Amino acid sequence: MKALTANRLADGEVVFWSHGRWVERFGQAELFEDDAPAGEAEAKAKSQPTVVVEPYLIEVAPIEDGVAPVAYRERLRALGPTNTPDHGKQAEGGHDVELIAKAAGAARSGGRVNLIKR
Repeated sequence: MKALTANRLADGEVVFWSHGRWVERFGQAELFEDDAPAGEAEAKAKSQPTVVVEPYLIEVAPIEDGVAPVAYRERLRALGPTNTPDHGKQAEGGHDVELIAKAAGAARSGGRVNLIKR
């Protein structure tokens, strides 16, 4: 399963694709079971260079009570900013934030094996 993410150009906010528009919460992200629709969404997102920067697909997996990004890096981005828990999405809270905060999984992201060393 995959989700599409990017950073909004105007303010750097991490955003997620949801049925033709960008949303700020991972819990609102459209999830793709098949590669074809995911690729189409990614192509459409890449045609918006004045809206977002570097859209890309991330792996997500089911966890108890929901789904969360597999890669640690993507979980951090979805929770962000993570400099202090009383700031940003963590301060806003919600079911999706709670799920991501307790999720576990790979420390490496999509082939970037030297990015984070264990």
